[in-house]
Amino acid sequence: MRLLLDTHVLLWWLADDFLSPPAQQALSDVHSAVFVSAASAWEISIKKKLGKLVAPDDLENQLEANGFNALPIRVADGLLAGALPSYHRDPFDRMIIAQAMRESLTVVTRDSIFRSYKISCLDA
Repeated sequence: MRLLLDTHVLLWWLADDFLSPPAQQALSDVHSAVFVSAASAWEISIKKKLGKLVAPDDLENQLEANGFNALPIRVADGLLAGALPSYHRDPFDRMIIAQAMRESLTVVTRDSIFRSYKISCLDA
């Protein structure tokens, strides 16, 4: 399975917070390829600086330690994110949605709005 983590799901995984059994199993499966968007790192960094979020200072090391793959943002991702219908207003989530579309990834999320975009989702 090829998975892309919503930012909240990434943080819950790193904090060992509760995820649904199917999400837990999929993320733990050695055959799953798990991706984290650069948009999530950007969102976490901004919110940490504003004091709105507590998150690991060594995010890159945490991704590597968990076997997660960094997913860079490409120009085509930005163009698609900007062209998406406005169901979701959060620019970071819109980028994750665009990347899921372009890379044929299943998004692990609890955000029901993601499903409005007709992408594959796994409930977190």
